Amino acid sequence: MPKYLIIANYTAEGAAGVLREGGSGRVAAVTSAVEGLGGSVESFYFAFGDGDAYVIVDVPSATDAAAMALNVGASGGAGTKTVCLLTPAEVDEAAKKTASYRAPGA
Repeated sequence: MPKYLIIANYTAEGAAGVLREGGSGRVAAVTSAVEGLGGSVESFYFAFGDGDAYVIVDVPSATDAAAMALNVGASGGAGTKTVCLLTPAEVDEAAKKTASYRAPGA
């Protein structure tokens, strides 16, 4: 199953929600949403810096990852950046393929 890193940044409204329900409440809500898409949450961490929360999920497809991003964004409580994660074996497979590519200006 494809794995994605979701980096969430809370809005003021979203941060107020975290203050009300705590971190465990957010983990439960995100886990429920991901499971509703047929996936699972591998890890969930809150952080300082560029992102407020870093969540690694397994979901059936890119469409499911997009659905999660759209629904989180539409909620108004957070914005997300979603990164597709690859295993070393997947990179090995990609390295064996050739793409006909020309660099700009070449």
